[in-house]
Amino acid sequence: MKTTPAFAILVFATLFVAGCSEQKSVELPAPHTLTTEAMGHYCGMGLMEHTGPKGQIILASQSTPVWFSSARDAFSYTMLDEEAKDVRAVYVSDMGQAATWENPGADNWIEARNALFVIESRMQGGMGAPETIPFSDRTAAEAFVTKNGGRIVAFADVPQDYVLSSQTASDDIDGSAAHDHGTGGHR
Repeated sequence: MKTTPAFAILVFATLFVAGCSEQKSVELPAPHTLTTEAMGHYCGMGLMEHTGPKGQIILASQSTPVWFSSARDAFSYTMLDEEAKDVRAVYVSDMGQAATWENPGADNWIEARNALFVIESRMQGGMGAPETIPFSDRTAAEAFVTKNGGRIVAFADVPQDYVLSSQTASDDIDGSAAHDHGTGGHR
């Protein structure tokens, strides 16, 4: 049987597309359970000491996650040039599944790039700064906005200046100047 050039191109194209499809379906590493040993990357404090949503970033270069006392801090990590860029997954607390604001849960993680975020609400993050509040369900996010104000945006639409601003939620109220303490608006 003689192979025609058109047949050879068809076979090559099929294999190429199949190869590309396999590369896109790379499985994400699983999130880790939040424990009392988890320490915030920027604040150096135990995550359990803070209210609101938490974050964890899984890097290819290490076996343990980088923990964050707020979802906003996890965003900061992805935006700052000086942080590691071998990010395999960014997980944040799904606040639609959280028991309360004070207890966001140990295992209700959502990959941040698949979440919806409420920004500009009256709720403060773990360090008293404006928070990016993650939800897997739009209805839960809308109910949160009705109760606490704010607006809903996708991961890619969270403004960098909202995340990296040194302004805290109390500064929004009284207009006083904030003192940046490292990254992500900590005081």
